Formats: sequence, structure tokens, C-alpha cells
Amino acid sequence: MEKRQSLLVPHVVAFLVVIIWGSTFVFTKLLLLSGLSPAQIFTFRFIIAYVLLLAFSLCKGRAHRWFSCSWRDELLMLVLGITGGSLYFLTENEALNYTTTTNTSLIVCSCPLVATLLISIVYRAQRITRMQAVGSLLAVAGVAVVVLNGRFVLHLSPIGDGLALAANLCWAVYSLLMIPVNKHYGAVFITRKVFFYGLLTMIPYYLCRPEEAAVFGPSIGQYLTLPVILNLLFLGCVASMLCFLLWTWVMGRLGAVVATNYVYINPIATVVFAWWILSEPITPFFIVGSILILTGMYLADRKSRV
Repeated sequence: MEKRQSLLVPHVVAFLVVIIWGSTFVFTKLLLLSGLSPAQIFTFRFIIAYVLLLAFSLCKGRAHRWFSCSWRDELLMLVLGITGGSLYFLTENEALNYTTTTNTSLIVCSCPLVATLLISIVYRAQRITRMQAVGSLLAVAGVAVVVLNGRFVLHLSPIGDGLALAANLCWAVYSLLMIPVNKHYGAVFITRKVFFYGLLTMIPYYLCRPEEAAVFGPSIGQYLTLPVILNLLFLGCVASMLCFLLWTWVMGRLGAVVATNYVYINPIATVVFAWWILSEPITPFFIVGSILILTGMYLADRKSRV
């Protein structure tokens, strides 16, 4: 009983984090309509998050740590910054230029299943049970119902679907690598490193597309209107800094498999916020899909008794 009560807070936090992440699709859409590119939005939000976390870390009063305990751990932080930051966001957003939003959402939002399978292969102690497998498949079916919304037509695009799959695999690898990192480092240090290397590995992208890097020059003022600033502050302070920090903590408490299963809620949150902010309608398919997702998550969180 005491153990269940101690895990209640991480479960609630995981739920709230994914709800916030679901809302970011709406706020990102508003920023795209304002003229910013996906790469620019990612860079702005990670700069805001990194500066805030760095300031917090420097003001803690204790000796500030700049690097990991070993070069291997530092290399691991670099990979986390790529898979959970630059490469993940670039592949996900670039996929939208080649394939439909439906295809991208279906492939990316199925990442908990891929992450669970990958983790179960690498870590014997976290092998997936039959109950968890059934729950994961049911949740994926729910995601399909919510995203397709009654339009059961998929348009295959090798490039776009491949990029979406790359984003899926990035988050799966990110979830896998967070398991050993969480055992040796605190949430603030890990999250700060993810933001730093996520930004650092964006440099090659801007070298290939200097026209996008121009937004960070003297003309930056024409892009930063009050609505844009408010949206960027939300994405940087809340969706990036706070949510990544809490997500690192949650994965340390619940384990990578259980925590990642909450990503299934992402499309539910997106539809609700799109209804609230963009006045997009909610259909019966959303209700059915949401029930499937929540049921699947419940089963995936249970240990098989068979």
C-alpha cells in the first residue's frame, strides 16, 4: 500500500507532463503561422530552457558541475541531446513536409511500443509481459482511432514515413539510454546536458541552411511580436525546461517502460487543446480511441498474472 502511494505522485506528474506536451502541437502551429520554421522554434525553446536551468544550477550554492564523471558518460549525454533533442525534433517536423500529419502522428505516437520492445531486449529485468503486450497494442489501436478520426486512408510516402519512423526510434533510444544515466546523475544535470547538446548539434543544420539562421541576427525583432514571445516562453519554460526536468525524474521513479507508456495520451491532449484553442471539433472516434488508449495503458501498467 505504501509503495502504491509513493508511486502515485510520479504517475500524476507523468500524466500532466504528457498533457502539456500534447498542447505543444497547437502552440507550435501558431508559431509556424507567424513565420518561424520548426528548427527555429526548437532552437528558441531550447535556448530559453538551457539558460534558465543553467542559472538555477549556478545559484544552488553548491559546486557547479560542468561535465560528467567520465568521457563515456559525457558521450552518452551527447547521444541523449541528439535523440531527445535535435534529431528527434528535426525528423518529426521534417516528416510533415513529405507525408501527411496522420501518417506522422500514427508513427511517432507509437513510440512507447517500440521503446518497450527495445528496453525489454536490452534489459532482462524489464522484459515485457503478455499483459503489457496486450495493453500496448490496445493503446496503439486507440491512437490510430484518434488520429485517423474515421478517415481510414493512409498515403504511403517512403521519405516522410521514414523520417517519422526515425523520430520514433530516436525517442525509443532516448528512453533506453535514460535508464543508466538516471542511476548516476540528478535530473537537473541530465536535463541541462540534453538541452546543451541538443542546441550544439543543431549547428550543422544551420550551416546547411544559413537563411534560417538569419532569424537570430539583427532582424530578430521583426519576428518577436508579443504573441510569439508568449508562445515561445510557454514552450521554453514549461514544455521544455519544466517538463523535461520532470520527465527525467519520472523515468527514475517509474522506470522507462511505464513512463513512456504515458506518451500514448499525447494525441488525446492534442485533440482537446485543438478543440479549445483552434475550435477543431471532437468526434465520436475521439471518445472511442481515448477509451482504448486509457484501457491499454492500464493493462500495460499491470504485471501479468498468467
